Amino acid sequence: MDPARVHALIVGIERYDAGGGWDLPGPARDAVRFHALLRAAGVPESQLRLHLAPLPPYRPEVAHEPADHATLRRVLVRELAVAQGDVLWVWWGGHGVLDRAEHVRLFCADATTSDKVGIDLDSALARYSSDAVPGLAGQLWVVDACETFEEALAFRDPLPPAELPVGRRGLLHRQTVLRAAGRGRAAANDPVRATGLFSDVLLGLLAERGPVLPAFPDPEELFPAVRARLAALREEGRTLQHPEIRLRSPERTEILPPAETAPTPRAASPLNRAVDVLLGYPLMADPTERQTVIAQLNPRVTATLPRHTKARTDAVGILRELSRRHPEALRELYDAITALDDDPERGRELAAVFKELEVPKKGIRDHE
Repeated sequence: MDPARVHALIVGIERYDAGGGWDLPGPARDAVRFHALLRAAGVPESQLRLHLAPLPPYRPEVAHEPADHATLRRVLVRELAVAQGDVLWVWWGGHGVLDRAEHVRLFCADATTSDKVGIDLDSALARYSSDAVPGLAGQLWVVDACETFEEALAFRDPLPPAELPVGRRGLLHRQTVLRAAGRGRAAANDPVRATGLFSDVLLGLLAERGPVLPAFPDPEELFPAVRARLAALREEGRTLQHPEIRLRSPERTEILPPAETAPTPRAASPLNRAVDVLLGYPLMADPTERQTVIAQLNPRVTATLPRHTKARTDAVGILRELSRRHPEALRELYDAITALDDDPERGRELAAVFKELEVPKKGIRDHE
């Protein structure tokens, strides 16, 4: 994919006109990190629309535009919709709510308690899948915002209309939408590190992909690691969110089920628990990085391993073969992975699931 054919709308809102009670340290910083990733991948600065409302003392060093409702609506309706290109990334971090019509409302920086102006995400998606947008056929929308039910917040004033104009429906566009929170849930934020939990996980994974970012990603390749990491954070009690992946294209329209509710027994088996944890390592999403890891194993073992281009299929084949025929090689796999990514929490999880695969007691040491 030519980076010159890529456009992006990147929004990070930490400060609102509603006052200090709405302060949310993190989204502007996450947005700047995402902006830097696309720039490093070769996307021209002129095609990255960065809109921020940062909280002091954070002062972004990159040029940006405001994130008020009029500005963002103008960009979505008049400017970005007519951009000449093949791929669109939309990154939005800030406050949101799920309204009574089951639409996600994303509040803009000039929202107040009595006038909660924002963008209707579902309306924006409908516009960008219609003939109102003649290009940008491949689209990936990433939203790190709460989807708490509107009625649960007991708003004194109703939400104002937020729909965008929509053209005629068509079959040109492929949309992948990743919503961090899940229906009716809050999206967790880390105020100390000033980052969204979901954004931080995804940004780490995208950083591993490096120059391939301009290409339209395979969602079933990119997001299993994100879900696995959020599942670990849920077990730690740090969040309750369940990311949702929605696909819409001429060939399919569906919401991909999370692993723990998929209509298969995968989540209950040691093998699939090990696969989920293994894919929690960002490096495992990249075929080159996976090959670097596997190359550290004994050639006698690697010669018999089934391989596949898709990360999950590859991981399943590798772990199944090792656990059945070469359990001693799981120690080598553990050492190879943790040498490249020494995150202690991931290391403990990997050691635990490898032990479930009946690794000999001397095979895997506890990760310190």
